[in-house]
Amino acid sequence: MRVDAVVVVAMEEEARPFLEAATESGPEYEAGRAAGRVLTVGDLRVLVVRSGIGLVNAASAAVDALGRVAPSALVSGGSAGGLAADVEVGDVVVGERVTYAGADATAFGYDRGQVPGMPVDYAADPVLLDAARTLEPVVAPVAQGRPGRLRLGEMVAGDSFVTAANVGSVRADFPRALSTDMETTALAQVAHSYAVPFLSVRGISDLCGPAADQDFHLAVDEAAARSARTVTAILGAARRPA
Repeated sequence: MRVDAVVVVAMEEEARPFLEAATESGPEYEAGRAAGRVLTVGDLRVLVVRSGIGLVNAASAAVDALGRVAPSALVSGGSAGGLAADVEVGDVVVGERVTYAGADATAFGYDRGQVPGMPVDYAADPVLLDAARTLEPVVAPVAQGRPGRLRLGEMVAGDSFVTAANVGSVRADFPRALSTDMETTALAQVAHSYAVPFLSVRGISDLCGPAADQDFHLAVDEAAARSARTVTAILGAARRPA
């Protein structure tokens, strides 16, 4: 089956905005801890997969999904933590390049964040990235007092939750990274291995190390809704033949 994209999210709250926007919904399947279904959202046909949290859950769910459908893209959606000092709760980050926050084989000559034998980082698909650049810089109306800006830049992902206690080391290792989550880079590696165009689009629900004058939390469902709206807008703008 051809689809416009496989969209992988970690949690039910992150899948819900796609379900609510769908005009048609196929039967749900289960695969290990993951569940997915094909949805029609506007002119798009997407397989939305809830993988569970973490790198391994995300990668295994993506591999299973790629065995079921032939997508024009693999997208990492949902929420994320804001890492850069100028990222705000409510922003939506689109990853230009992504890498692993926890990978460290520097003792053997690899770059920080690089898995041996794999690229230093993973670049977003240029067509999808160009489509993202056509969107308005403000991608969400004010909700819970917070407008949402579209931010393009670097992302990291790992199996450790980044908080104020460890954000300093992550920022030091990846000074240009805008956000951090627990699935994106595993999905990027799967996309790289299977030669599928990739993009990550994450709504910022919290700040890993907020300044004293910053709000630091947005409901996950609102951050996920902002991500979902941006995902569908990007896919619609890119619109690869299915």
